Amino acid sequence: MPGAPGRCVSVTVAVDANGADLGPAEVLAGAVRAVEADPDLSVLLFAPAVESGHDRVRVVDAPVSVAKEPDPAAAVRRFKDASIVRAWAAVAAGDADALVSGGSTGAALAAGLFGVKRARGVHRPALAMRIPAPQTPFLLLDAGANTTVRAEHLVQFAHMGAAFARVALGIPAPRVALLSNGTEPGKGTEEVVAAHAALRDMPGFVGNVEGFTVSSGEADVVVTDGFTGNVMVKTMEGSSRAVLEAVRAAATSSARAKAGGLLLKPALGGLRAALDPELAGGAYLLGLRGLGVVPHGSFTRRGFAAAIALAARGVREDVAGSTHAALASAGALRRAPDPSAGAGTLPDR
Repeated sequence: MPGAPGRCVSVTVAVDANGADLGPAEVLAGAVRAVEADPDLSVLLFAPAVESGHDRVRVVDAPVSVAKEPDPAAAVRRFKDASIVRAWAAVAAGDADALVSGGSTGAALAAGLFGVKRARGVHRPALAMRIPAPQTPFLLLDAGANTTVRAEHLVQFAHMGAAFARVALGIPAPRVALLSNGTEPGKGTEEVVAAHAALRDMPGFVGNVEGFTVSSGEADVVVTDGFTGNVMVKTMEGSSRAVLEAVRAAATSSARAKAGGLLLKPALGGLRAALDPELAGGAYLLGLRGLGVVPHGSFTRRGFAAAIALAARGVREDVAGSTHAALASAGALRRAPDPSAGAGTLPDR
């Protein structure tokens, strides 16, 4: 169970292995890699019955997947034995301390809303992802949980991101910005303009930031709706891969280039690692009464191992509890029931 931040405590992570692009066996391999690197970690793997090969990875036979269902909320209501539903149930029952989902964001969020519920006072859960830009990484939320939002949701995401940056990333005074198509207060959608006005007096709020400057270090936290955030993440990751591949091709294009490439290899290796989304492990699903981590479904075992390690770290640092407490201290929790608080989710990642 959660302890003092940074304290080494035993952690159990429930992992939904269904829905991953490379199949449950790749997720299982990632789970084994994660526990071998952390002697205080164990995994409950919800997947079709397979041999785990490790005494701290217990496989729970759960062949039913809703990862590809077009309506995640309806699917988790209908399929009570789905792997993602059972994995969240393990967290709710205290059999696991956090969840990692290898399937769709929509299914993970819908099952979480039904299984462990929203944290009190939170309008909507959000995906908080640390974008590994070289030298100027930043936190992006929402990275894919809500396709549409209202201004008050963006306001709460801003406070949630600032709280997370303080308690989990160690940034004492995080700078927070809204993603928009211009830096002027009147730029953006109605929701962005209204959120800008509401955030004007928030400590650390630096206004709007445009897409081409998000990696320039202007803000520590960038806030947007989940549709835009998800597209932004995929665009940045695709661009990074294309640039690195172009550099690799240029460095091997001739004998002279290869000689120069050998000199640059250590630096380029560090750059590749800094831009590798698998090493980041995925995004924290914040705003629920239990902690979740959502990696890309396309991850290899290396990425799933990082996601499980990220979940364990979140438990040990009490990310969910500390972030919620910080939201309360900032007065950012809603005070009245929100009749439209159901989350609009992306159909798939």
